Amino acid sequence: MTGRILNLLFAVAHRSLRFRSGFLMYFLILILGSIPHARAEIGEVASGLVLHSVAYALITFLLATASRRHARGASLQAFLIVVVMGAVDEWVQSFFPYRHAAASDWAVDCAASFCTAVLLLMLRRKKHLPAA
Repeated sequence: MTGRILNLLFAVAHRSLRFRSGFLMYFLILILGSIPHARAEIGEVASGLVLHSVAYALITFLLATASRRHARGASLQAFLIVVVMGAVDEWVQSFFPYRHAAASDWAVDCAASFCTAVLLLMLRRKKHLPAA
């Protein structure tokens, strides 16, 4: 079972699936976050800090492991993409009267992405994870 999970998460054959999944997750965040009162209902289960951290860390992981670049380039590329994604997410929120854009949310997105990218880089360098 563990082998199958690792295969999905790191196999070269599944790169495009991880890449598409990262962007699909991002678009779902934008769409679901735009539904009136949906964010408030989700907020009862987890705080905004937790939601932003987990979501953007997972997107970073998916994009970094989908990249064809070497470990450092893959981590940097994923981080930069997520920085832009987080900014666009906050910008989109500013158009809805029941939502508001917050630089602090974007900072959490960036911090989660940075930590994930650095962790992936360190694990790949120590050979705990397969190379990209």
